[in-house]
Amino acid sequence: MNFKTAVKTCLKEKYIDFNGRASRSEYWYFVLFYIIVCFVIGIIGGFISQTALGALSVIVSLGLLLPSFGVVVRRLHDLDKRGWWIFINLIPILGGLVLLFFFVQRGTAGPNRFGPDPLQNQKAASNGTSNQL
Repeated sequence: MNFKTAVKTCLKEKYIDFNGRASRSEYWYFVLFYIIVCFVIGIIGGFISQTALGALSVIVSLGLLLPSFGVVVRRLHDLDKRGWWIFINLIPILGGLVLLFFFVQRGTAGPNRFGPDPLQNQKAASNGTSNQL
């Protein structure tokens, strides 16, 4: 999955979808998108007032909150873990490190209890389009 497809999937197709699985690339591309958005807001903040920057930051954060939770839960599902593991992040430092460790691992090969392997779906789609050429 490329950057554009990952962002489109998270923001349009699966905006508040907590079902299914998300590959590593979908998750990390969305994280990169989130970082870029925050960086751009910071740059814009240099040109506008602090009040307007605060309001803009809140609006963007609220707009990206549900897709962020959705992609995190789907990424946990890809590792065959329940979405409730997201709350381990409430443990200072250790929780974030555990989630980071989870998110850099390859997902479960083949289908698991949360659905089919997203990487197999991508390979099948790319094989189908290359055969049509």
